[in-house]
Amino acid sequence: MSWLNRVRNAIPFITKRETPDNLWHKCKGCGQMVFRKEWEDNLHVCPNCEHHGRIGPHLRFQYLFDDQKFTILPSPKVAEDPLKFRDSKRYADRLKAARAQTGDQDAFLNARGTIDGKKAVVGVQNFAFMGGSMGQAVGEAFIAGVEAAIADKAPFIVFTASGGARMQEGILSLMQMPRSTVAIEMLHDAGLPYIVVLTDPTSGGVMAAYAMLGDVHIAEPQATLAFTGRRVIESTIREKLPEDFQTSEYYLEHGLIDMVTHRKDLRETLGKLIGFLSNGRAEAA
Repeated sequence: MSWLNRVRNAIPFITKRETPDNLWHKCKGCGQMVFRKEWEDNLHVCPNCEHHGRIGPHLRFQYLFDDQKFTILPSPKVAEDPLKFRDSKRYADRLKAARAQTGDQDAFLNARGTIDGKKAVVGVQNFAFMGGSMGQAVGEAFIAGVEAAIADKAPFIVFTASGGARMQEGILSLMQMPRSTVAIEMLHDAGLPYIVVLTDPTSGGVMAAYAMLGDVHIAEPQATLAFTGRRVIESTIREKLPEDFQTSEYYLEHGLIDMVTHRKDLRETLGKLIGFLSNGRAEAA
């Protein structure tokens, strides 16, 4: 503590200002301070630069489903810490900390509800839970979402946000890639749409698996989308990559995704897509 603060605190008639720590939000895009209430009312999008902040499953569901009404599907049970993995911390301790931080069982959550009056099952990946990494729990939750969509005769919409496979589960995490691919084929066999919304960031094993197997691919603006890191690619090909490389806009320009959609327009866009792709099969609630 500086001498000035010590003197100030010793003066009895000067009261301390009490300012809530969460009154302001610093935008990670432009660096400006935004009144948190304004930021939240704007769907966690910066009103100055349109930077889309990362949000979790519960907010996604609120923004997406009609009248903010939805039912969260139970998370499948899987064997925890099958490899008894330990690095700087035990894997079991990392899971416990992530659950305490997010309030969720793992990094993927499903819910059912209606979008524009039509039934839909939505799965959301939570980057706040161990970087949205894909392990057995995520794989099982994805498959459970597909099965729920088939049972409801509804489309399955997935919001991806992940750093890739979960290293603490080794080969078991990589096995979720073919398992999710088979699940998507089950959805197609049932004649139901599979729509992917890519959010910041989506990379690694998830990008190589169900993130790029949709009937339609949407991305939020300026999302980082990649299989591997920029520096790894540059050191391999020994060339400087474009500044906008591995962004939503770059992917759209090169035909890898279908559209880039602002968060405020997502609900309307998905409602229209469900109608187009279902061809009358999407049932109303």
